[in-house]
Amino acid sequence: MTPTGTPSTRHDDGPLRERRDVLALVAAEARRARTGSGRMTVLRGATGIGRSALLEAVAADGAAHGMRVLRARCSAEDSGTGFATAAQLLGRCAEAGDADRNGLDRYWRLLRSAAAESPLLLAVDDVHLADHLSRRWLTEAARRLDELAVLIVVTERSQYDITPPAPGLAHALSPTLVRVHTLAPLSRPAAESVLRDRFGPHVPDAWVDGCVRACAGNPLLLRALLDDLGSPTRAGHAAAAFPDSCADLYPGAFPAAVAWWLESAGTATAAVARALAQLADQEDGVELLAGVAGADPARVSGWITAMQRLGLLRPGGPHDDPGTDPGPGPEPGPGRVRFAHPLLRDAVLDGWPRPQRQAAHQRAAAFRHRRGDTAEAVAGHLLQTPLVGTEWAVDALRDAAATAVRDGRAGDAVDHLRRALDEPMARDRRAEVLTELGALEFTALRSAGIPRLTEALRLREQPRERVQAAVALSSALAQRGETHAAFDLLQSLGLDGELADEPLLTRTVRMASALLSDHDPEVRRTVYAGLLDTAARAPALLGPAEQSLLVRYEVTVGLLTADQAMRRIRALLAAPEDPVLTPYLIGTAAAVAQWADALDDADRLVGLGLAGQRLSPLHPMHRALLNVQLDTEVARGRFTPVLADAEGDGVPADRAAADGPSNLRAHSLLALVESGRLADAERLAGQVDVQDAHDSWELNRFLYARGVLRAASGDLKGALDDFLDCGRRQTVRQVLSPVVTPWRSAAAECLLALGFPQRALPLAEEEHRLAAAWNTPRVLGRALRVLGGASGGRRGDELTAQAVEILRGTPHHRELVAALISRGRQLTAAGQRTEARTLLREAAATAERLGAVRLLARAEQALGEGGARPRTARGTGVGALTDSERRIARLAAAGRTNAEIAELHHLARRTVETHLTSTYRKLGIRRRSELPTALDP
Repeated sequence: MTPTGTPSTRHDDGPLRERRDVLALVAAEARRARTGSGRMTVLRGATGIGRSALLEAVAADGAAHGMRVLRARCSAEDSGTGFATAAQLLGRCAEAGDADRNGLDRYWRLLRSAAAESPLLLAVDDVHLADHLSRRWLTEAARRLDELAVLIVVTERSQYDITPPAPGLAHALSPTLVRVHTLAPLSRPAAESVLRDRFGPHVPDAWVDGCVRACAGNPLLLRALLDDLGSPTRAGHAAAAFPDSCADLYPGAFPAAVAWWLESAGTATAAVARALAQLADQEDGVELLAGVAGADPARVSGWITAMQRLGLLRPGGPHDDPGTDPGPGPEPGPGRVRFAHPLLRDAVLDGWPRPQRQAAHQRAAAFRHRRGDTAEAVAGHLLQTPLVGTEWAVDALRDAAATAVRDGRAGDAVDHLRRALDEPMARDRRAEVLTELGALEFTALRSAGIPRLTEALRLREQPRERVQAAVALSSALAQRGETHAAFDLLQSLGLDGELADEPLLTRTVRMASALLSDHDPEVRRTVYAGLLDTAARAPALLGPAEQSLLVRYEVTVGLLTADQAMRRIRALLAAPEDPVLTPYLIGTAAAVAQWADALDDADRLVGLGLAGQRLSPLHPMHRALLNVQLDTEVARGRFTPVLADAEGDGVPADRAAADGPSNLRAHSLLALVESGRLADAERLAGQVDVQDAHDSWELNRFLYARGVLRAASGDLKGALDDFLDCGRRQTVRQVLSPVVTPWRSAAAECLLALGFPQRALPLAEEEHRLAAAWNTPRVLGRALRVLGGASGGRRGDELTAQAVEILRGTPHHRELVAALISRGRQLTAAGQRTEARTLLREAAATAERLGAVRLLARAEQALGEGGARPRTARGTGVGALTDSERRIARLAAAGRTNAEIAELHHLARRTVETHLTSTYRKLGIRRRSELPTALDP
C-alpha cells in the first residue's frame, strides 16, 4: 500500500476493475491492524464476481506494507477435517484435538505468537467451505483481535441458492468486530470498457450489448466469453453477428464457466436454472419451475428475484428482443422471466443430456395436467417427450389438436396427433387418431393421409366405425380423382353381408356415394340411377336425407321451380332424421337454398352444419358446406372474402386440390375479373393445372370462370371454347339447369360478339326456358338479358326491359347493372339517347358503389358511345380506392390492428393510418366497424 494508505496495485484494469472502494476499505483496516487493533473483514459476493482476485490483491498490498501474509483456500474436500483451514494458516497443531476446547486455544496461542513477531494478514478464500471448527476458531478470534496487530480478510459466497446455505461467518459477530462488503457486478460502462480494451474502440454496439447481457457484469463469465470470441470485425468484412449459441464459441470457456457457476450453486439451483432455460417458451412461473425441479416454490421465487437483481434474468418472454431494453417497469419479482441473453440460456443447457431435457418436459406435462391447465399447454410439453404411457397424454394431445383445428392451425394439429400415435392405446382409439390425422394431412397440408386412413379402416371392427372410416378414406380418394376406387370401397362394405341388418349404415353408404359421385360423371349416373329406381320401387326405403338428394337432382335437370324445391326441402328438414344422416340433409338443403336465392336460409343451414355437427374434414358434407358458404358469398356479390381466402391459405375445402381447379379458384378468377385485376387473374389461371385434372364438377366451374376471364381479356374464341367445354361436361352429368353454371348465356354472348347470332339464339332460348322453369330473379334476369341481345328487334328490346324490371329491387345488383347496360345500348341504337343515358348513369353509379370495375368500364364505354361527356374522375366508392388502400382496408375489415397491418406490409404505422383515413372518406364512412359492409355493399 502507498504511504497515503491507498492500495498500490492498479485496480482500474483486469479483474479489479471497479474495486477501488473495497480496496480502500481494506487498506484502512490494514492501517488500523498495524497499530495493534485488528479486525475481521468479510468480502461477500456471487460466484465468479472476483472474490479470489480481490483477495490476492489485498494480500499483495499487505505484504508490500510489511505485513506477514498467511493464506488459506477452503474446499469442500477439507470441510470434514477439523481445523483444516486453521492448519493451512498456522500449521498443523499436533497437540490440538479435532473437537475439543484445547484445539481452539492452541490455535489462538499460535496466532498471538505469530502476531508478536510482525503484523499479520490472514487471507482466507471461500470461507463458506471451511470446516466447522476452523469457522468457530475464526469467529472467536474476531472477538479478540482488538488486542493484536492482525487483519483477517475472508471471502464468502453469498449467492441465493435453492438449497438454503449455512449462516455466514459474520452472522454471530457484532458489526463493531467485523466489516462486511458485498461485491456488485460490473456496471455496463465497466464491462464495455473491458470489451473495447480487448477488441478496440470500434467494436459494434451489438457486441457490446450482447456481452453485457450474456455475462450480467460477472467478471468470470465476461473473461471466459472474451476468450471464446473472435474479433467482431476484420478488414474489408462486415461486422460478424453476436452469437446466440454456444456452438459458435471456441474453445468453450464460456459454457464451461457457466457450468462451474451452476455446480457452485448446487444441484437444486442447477435443476431450477435448467428447467427455466428448457421451458423458456412457457408462459408460466414459479409453480411450474418448482414442480419440474422438485423444489420449494418459496425458494424458487426468491431465487428468481435474486437472479434478476444480479442481471442474469430479465422480466419478459422468450421472444422479447434481447437487444432491446425493456425500460422502466416493476421491481424484480417471480413473474414471467427469461435469461438475459439467448447465449446465456444456451450455456445453461449446454451439456445437459437430451433425455434429461425430455424428462423435464414430461414432469412439466404431468404437473400441468394435475393442475388442470389447458390441453394445449400440456401438449406443448408432450411434443418434447418420448413415450409417456398414460391415457391422459393421449387425451391432452387430441384435445390440443381439436383446439388447433378450430383456430385454423392445421399444422399444429397434425403435430399433436402424430405425437399421440407414439403412445400406447386401444385398437379403436388408435383408429380414431389415425382417422383424424389422415383427414388433416390430406385436406390441410396436402401431404399423404390416405395410408393413415387405410390403416384406420383396417383397425376398425364394428360396422358403424368401419363405415365412418370407409367414408373418410373414400372422400380422400375421390378428391384425389380416384372416384371409382372410392365408390368400389363403399360398395364393398355390403358384399360380405355386414350391413344386412344395418339399414342406417346402408343409407349412410348410399348418401356418401351420392355426394362423392359428383367427382365423376359415370359414377354419378350410376348412383342416381339407383336412387331413382329405389324411389320408384320402394320409396319407404328413402329417408329425408336421400329424398333431399332427389330434390337436388330434379333441380339440376330442370324439373322443379325454386318455390317447389324450397317447399319440399323445408318439409324434409322438419321431418325426423337420424343424427348420422342429418349432416347430409342439412348440406343438401343448403345447396338448394343457395340456388333458390334463399341466401339467409343457406347461411343458417351452413352454420348449423359446420358448427352444430362438428364434422370431420373428410366428411363429404364438410367440403360441400364450405363450398355452399363460398357460393353464397358470391351470390351476394361479396368478393372480398373470396379474394382474402385466395390470397391466404385458402379454405379447407380447397387445400386438398393442390394445383388443380377448385371452386375457390373459380370464384377467385371471377372476383379478380370483376375487380378489374385481369393481370392477377391471368396469373392465377396460369397456376392451375387443367390438363391433368380429373373430371369433377369443380373443373366445370373453373372452365366457366376461365372463360369469363378470356372474354374480358378479348379472347372470345378461347372463352367460347371454355364455355362449350363446360356445358358438354355438365350435360354428360345430367346437370342442365343454369342455377349451377350459366354456360349457355356466356357462350351466347361470345357468339354474338363474334358475329354468329344464329348460333347464339338457340343457346339463349334454352337458357331462358330452364331459367323460367326455375324462376328466380337472378337466373331469369340474366337469361332474359342475353336472350334479348340474341333476339334483336322489338322482341329483344322487350326481353331486355323485362330483365331490368325483374332485377330492379332485388339484391342482385351486378346482374341489374349488366341488364341496365344492355338496355341502355338498345335505347342508344334506337335514338332514345336521353332515356339511355339515364339507365347507363344508373348502371355506372351502381357499379362504382359496388367496386365492380369491369362493369363500370362497360357502363362508361356505353355512355361514351351514346355521346355523353366523360365523367369526372371517380372520387368516391370502392372503385376509387387505390390498390394499397384496398389491401389495407380488407385487412382492417378482417379485424387486423394498424400495428399488425404495418408489420404485414412493412409500412410505417402512420402510413396505415393515412390510407385508412383516405379510405373512410372515399367510402363515406366514419368508423372501422363499417368497413365490411362498405367494401361489400
